[in-house]
Amino acid sequence: MKSFRRRINNVNLNRFRSLFQIGAFLILVYGGYYLGLELGRGLPIMTCLYNHHLYGSGGCFFGYFQRLLTLPWPFYLTTPWGKKNLIMFLVFLMWFLFFNKAWCGYMCPLGTIQDWISKLRQILRVRYSSYTARQHTILKTIKYFLLVCSLLAPMAIFNSFFGLPKLPIVWECPFCEICPGRKIILLFIGELSEWHINFVCTDTIVLTSLGIWFTALFLIGGFFKKRFFCLFCPMNALHHLFTRLAFLKLYKDGSKCTRCGNCYRVCDAEILEVADDVESRYIVNDRCSMCFKCVAACPEEDCLKVTFLGFPIFNSTEEGFIRRQNIMLGYPPKKRMACINKFKKKK
Repeated sequence: MKSFRRRINNVNLNRFRSLFQIGAFLILVYGGYYLGLELGRGLPIMTCLYNHHLYGSGGCFFGYFQRLLTLPWPFYLTTPWGKKNLIMFLVFLMWFLFFNKAWCGYMCPLGTIQDWISKLRQILRVRYSSYTARQHTILKTIKYFLLVCSLLAPMAIFNSFFGLPKLPIVWECPFCEICPGRKIILLFIGELSEWHINFVCTDTIVLTSLGIWFTALFLIGGFFKKRFFCLFCPMNALHHLFTRLAFLKLYKDGSKCTRCGNCYRVCDAEILEVADDVESRYIVNDRCSMCFKCVAACPEEDCLKVTFLGFPIFNSTEEGFIRRQNIMLGYPPKKRMACINKFKKKK
């Protein structure tokens, strides 16, 4: 058991995560058509519901949830449609409780595509940008604003807010109309029909134009900033409301932290608190995607720890840190072991 734990703690996380993301992407985008998989409509990730009808093995909860909100107030709990809404939410919560925000870091197709864009930037040796704390606060506000508007707009189709006029039916899935996943994910199955502006009415013109603008922002922003779209993703905001209830957690032992800054330097979301906060034990905030790069980059024994139902599954260790650093430097296996043994003797 001890040897098994040691192997996990020494794992090449970047390689494992890349392979896991590729596998998850193939299953989610093509698994329904080629493998006959059906994971349901309550997945806590941006996997397009339009692809779910064609090739995908599962649907984005956020898209279906918007549609289910298009009911008059009295029908939410008294009709099969309203009860279906509640069941859908419970399915979403079940998936989320098991894996927490690791859905973002390991399984979300849009997150994976952003990581591929970042790798292209690295190959081209283009520097990525960084944001100030104030800019992160603004993006955080946008994320929650999109979440609230995306849920209120479908309700306003059959319900009036404060005497305001009801919205037309084209607002039943407002975020799906502007979500870059609707266009980008469908490209991977050769579907180009979503790349257009719908001139049926003013509302469709506005929504489909915003969709093209958001898609361009996703591609351009993702090239210059790691996980750019995640910074204002409403699903990310929805996750944060339930993150403390989840079984998978990321903890920090502040007494072992030397504030070396390694965790902050590898963090795609530039979460400064993971390095500076030595008081809080649970360190997952609304920008964290639980990719666990911080754990892999930490040189302090058991300073950062990933647990499932309280049982540790991936810890920061000195040996694991050295091994991963040597792999990054391209050292052969013998030289890696020599470095580890030399370090142990110094200790």
